[in-house]
Amino acid sequence: MNSSIESMALDVSDEEMLLFQQLFKHYIGLYLPFSKKALLCSRLSRRLVELGLSDLRGYYALISQPQEEAERQRAIDLITTNETYFFREQKHFDALRDDILPEMSARNELKIWSAASSTGEEAYSIAMLLDDCRAHHPWSIHASDISQRVLTFARRALYPMVRGEHIPKPYLSRYCLCGTGEYEGHFLIDQRIRKRVTFEQRNLLNLPTEMDEKFDVVFLRNVIIYFDFPTKVDVIQGVIRKIRPGGWLIVGHSESLHGMPLDLQMSAPSIYRRPL
Repeated sequence: MNSSIESMALDVSDEEMLLFQQLFKHYIGLYLPFSKKALLCSRLSRRLVELGLSDLRGYYALISQPQEEAERQRAIDLITTNETYFFREQKHFDALRDDILPEMSARNELKIWSAASSTGEEAYSIAMLLDDCRAHHPWSIHASDISQRVLTFARRALYPMVRGEHIPKPYLSRYCLCGTGEYEGHFLIDQRIRKRVTFEQRNLLNLPTEMDEKFDVVFLRNVIIYFDFPTKVDVIQGVIRKIRPGGWLIVGHSESLHGMPLDLQMSAPSIYRRPL
């Protein structure tokens, strides 16, 4: 049954692909081009088997119903890509340590938002650096993602040892607890910094107005590449409103804000500052 479903799914029509494209664009802003047909099928085929559905059109009919929020979230979890690792794009962490934190030394409490935190590696990388460089000053990290599945993983803070290969050795020994017994081959982020990071589900298209907290630094890396241009502008403008005047926005090295009507000044490649 599994193989027949997969072969059927791989033959998804343009019309069916358009339905999913419009649904994901509407709910999370994700632009899913027709070139991603194979990805759509491979990510959803097992779920169709579990539900006893015979084709993708039937699954679309299910998740497009307003009351099917839980199953729609399941589809979002399956389709979104969550590639990340500790201290990814090291130059950003160097800039945070060498340029941004010294300017923030007088601030009573430093607040950082990891706005597309995935499975938590980015947020915990920032936490290690802050504990090292700002040990005697208060700080906190707010981390968010659209996927409940990755947030559950992030809150657990338990990672296979191989995922720690980019963590600086002093940080690895100071902040990562080596697992034993059933957790052998894994490490756990130390409770001392884990408790300074909070994880919440957030849709960047619909940032709640009650989220009136302002941040000194926002990491929004490797996520806007999945949006079309108008959605990118909407998302970035919404995020900017959550940054304090004089605060920073850090995007991925492969992402460009060129041509966007934004109240930002470039501080360095992929690092921008909101004017005072």
